[in-house]
Formats: sequence, structure tokens, C-alpha cells
Amino acid sequence: MHFSITSLVLALVAFLILYFLLTKYAFGPLFSVMEKRRELVLQQITEASQTREQAVAYVEEQKQALQTARKEALEIIEQSRQTSSKQTEQLIELAKVEASRIKDEAVRDIQNEKNKAVEELRGELGAASVKIASKLLQKEVSTDPAQEGLVDQYLKEVGGRS
Repeated sequence: MHFSITSLVLALVAFLILYFLLTKYAFGPLFSVMEKRRELVLQQITEASQTREQAVAYVEEQKQALQTARKEALEIIEQSRQTSSKQTEQLIELAKVEASRIKDEAVRDIQNEKNKAVEELRGELGAASVKIASKLLQKEVSTDPAQEGLVDQYLKEVGGRS
């Protein structure tokens, strides 16, 4: 193999011209496209990171809102229980008062009926006593034992009525 300086110089000049042309027309736009692509990828990574941070913050907000809602629900339930308990106590108290009033009325009614019955009984006893006395006066009694028998008979009649 034979090397000649001329071919070496010509190859070197051709290489330099090719390198210059590639750098000016091919490598510049290629590196520019690659740089734009790198910047786009970096921008997308940054946006994804920001979106992820926003999503994490949103999830955190939702957790807080959920905890607040649960707390409020528990407070509402507790208030409902207390209100229910108070209403129950009030209803029980009203029922006791009403039962006491009804009982008092019943006791008064019973006492009134008892008094009426006693008055009727007294009236009947008075009437029976008057009947006995009038029958005793109408009959002429000749002996004491007959008179006692008559009184006993009328007392039995009066006793049978009451």
C-alpha cells in the first residue's frame, strides 16, 4: 500500500470541508432540535411535578374537608341525642303530671261517690227508722217481748237493704 501525501492532504481538506458543512448545516439544526426537545422534556417534568404537588395538596384538602364533615356529623348526632333525651324527659314529666292529675281526679270522684253513698245510706236509715217508729206506734204492743221481736224484725229488714 502506498500512501501519498497529496491524497492525505486532499482527504484531510475534504474532511475539514465536510466537517465545516455538517457543522454549519446539519449539526446546528440537529443540536438545536435536540436542545428544544431537552427543554420540552424538562418543562414537562416540571409541569408534572407541579401537577403532582397540586394533586397532593388537593387530596390533603379533601381529607381535611372529610374530617371536618365527619366531626360536624358527629356533633349533629350528639346534639340530636341530647335534644331527644331532653324531649323524652319532658314527655315523661308531662305524663307523670297528667297521671297525677287523673289520679287526683279519680280520688276526688271516688270520695264524692262515697259521700253520696253515705248520704243515701243515711237517708235510707233515716227513712227506715221513721218506718220502724211509725209501725211501732201504729201497733199496739201488749207485751215487751213482742215489741222486741217487732223491732228485731224491722232491723233485719233495714239491715238487708244496706
